[in-house]
Amino acid sequence: MKGRIPIRIANKRAYIWDVDDLDKVRSEHHICGLLVGTLPHLSQQNVFLGLPAQLTPEEATLLVEKEYAVFVDDTNAYPEPSLSQFQQWNAEQKRYIEHQRAALESENVKSSEVAQLVVSEEAVRKRKERELRRQQKALELRRLQEVEGDGAVHAILSQPIPTPSADVQALFSDLRPTTSSAPAQYNICIAASSSSLEWYSPESCSYSTIDAARTAGIWDFPSNLQDRARYGVFKDLWEQGYFLGGGIRFGGDYLVYPGDPLRYHSHFCATVIESPTHTIRPMEIVAHGRLGTATKKTHLFCGWDDEKKTVSYVSIEWAGFG
Repeated sequence: MKGRIPIRIANKRAYIWDVDDLDKVRSEHHICGLLVGTLPHLSQQNVFLGLPAQLTPEEATLLVEKEYAVFVDDTNAYPEPSLSQFQQWNAEQKRYIEHQRAALESENVKSSEVAQLVVSEEAVRKRKERELRRQQKALELRRLQEVEGDGAVHAILSQPIPTPSADVQALFSDLRPTTSSAPAQYNICIAASSSSLEWYSPESCSYSTIDAARTAGIWDFPSNLQDRARYGVFKDLWEQGYFLGGGIRFGGDYLVYPGDPLRYHSHFCATVIESPTHTIRPMEIVAHGRLGTATKKTHLFCGWDDEKKTVSYVSIEWAGFG
């Protein structure tokens, strides 16, 4: 099982937690999965998602059957840690908390220093403005005394000190403190993968075949005719080199892409037919044909023969007559 991609199984759902493994299954094995995790710093968690990636039952079964991956019973892969292991983990957590606390205190000290600097610059600016107003007042008094005498000087002294003109204020504009509009910085703790824990032991909980995983009770796909039909169609299209994604938004079971969905639009919307003798109503044919044409796709009926283990395809498009 060395070199295979670990697929973690929890509640009979398949997940890939490592970004390198996800890149490998997408670039080498044409399996996309669906990101279902959250990302830090994002207020809305419904557009851009992160790890883990959840695989459909068809994708997970195909990877194990082709010997590209193994199933790992994630629930039982974490035995009870020993006392020494727990103490070591607890000590590492305390060291990490102390490191975060020291970093936060350092940020607070820097913030207080910046605040003091802003206050000191404000005080210097106001003091210089007051000094400038006194100098202007004294200069006006001297000029008025030379022209009109002491009576006019007394009248000027009784008036309030004028506010500096716009030109004078412009001289001190460079001394005014600037407020930063950048948001406050804070730390986010992103824990390491739990597989890095010392007591993590997946060796006894790994299964390289579907039968072994079914016997262990962690996997039961495919379990009926519908599951076998879906998997048979998925596998057949995948072996032809297509990428497949969910097709429920377009009225089908799968969207069939000629290449990576990040680069190509889907060409087909596939619907799985469980049996060659399954009845299809004319209304279904019309509905799928019109819907496929409206979304610029060809609708594909994929008939599964459970006895021969083969798939037959019929494509339909809406066409105008007359």
